[in-house]
Amino acid sequence: MNGRVRAILIAGPTASGKSALALALARRHGGVVINADSMQVYRDLHRLTARPSPEEEAQAPHRLYGTVDGAVNFSVGHYLAEAGTVLREAWDAGRLPIVVGGTGLYFMGLIEGLSEIPAVPDDVRAALRAEAEARETPDLHAALALKDPEGAARLDPNDRLRVLRALEVLAATGRPIAAFRAARRPGPLTGLACAKIFLTPDREVLRARIDARFLAMMAAGALDEVRALADRGLDPMLPVMRAHGVPGLISYLRGTLSYDEAVARGQADTRRYAKRQVTWFRHQAGTEWAWLTPEAATAGVAAGLWDGPG
Repeated sequence: MNGRVRAILIAGPTASGKSALALALARRHGGVVINADSMQVYRDLHRLTARPSPEEEAQAPHRLYGTVDGAVNFSVGHYLAEAGTVLREAWDAGRLPIVVGGTGLYFMGLIEGLSEIPAVPDDVRAALRAEAEARETPDLHAALALKDPEGAARLDPNDRLRVLRALEVLAATGRPIAAFRAARRPGPLTGLACAKIFLTPDREVLRARIDARFLAMMAAGALDEVRALADRGLDPMLPVMRAHGVPGLISYLRGTLSYDEAVARGQADTRRYAKRQVTWFRHQAGTEWAWLTPEAATAGVAAGLWDGPG
């Protein structure tokens, strides 16, 4: 195992080359690749979330990919519990964990721990979401701002999932989410030495890669995955139903968008998400991350930049 660090963390925007870098490091170190992407945990969407191929998984152990059913509202807390288990298994086996993904809250939870936010009762969540069903997200955000201006100011007015989450916590506890942030339980990597890499491709190159990859996923059968998902009749607010490409492709299947419009929407949503990923890490992740181009990171692997002594 690497003698200097307990894990290597690789983050970056979607389509930036994270998985290829993780696999190169896992091969070099005899490591295990651990997923930190909130959509790649779902088994329903293999192609549309660009999960590693069977050929890639054969080259090194991969964990937490496609392990969760789409009907599950898989939270950060759920992820940290499972990640803690696979991290311990890797260490016990003498393998270096290579944690890779684009979900900033997963990385923050691993490193800094998780706020002790009480669970929202099912009846409270169901009532609030039923009430919110006919309301636009900016309207819900404005309602949150009246009760929790500080929390609302931290959220994108169009981020429906997080706005609803803030409203649910407020309804269930009478307190804003920020009130629970001071009490954190440690994460699986809290206080441990980790190498932290954030990939930063050229912006125009990344946009082109996102568009091309979406077309490749469609050619590989992503529409069939979305059709099967739509046939399940799941709650449209579940995370898997909001994966990039899913809403537009479901609209195509229902006849409200053309195929080309659905694909363009999926590409545009993914490009916007990549931009938000970079912004989030720039403001939230701290200064200890090494921001590298994919080319520089690949050269770093070849040069043994993250190898331990001896």
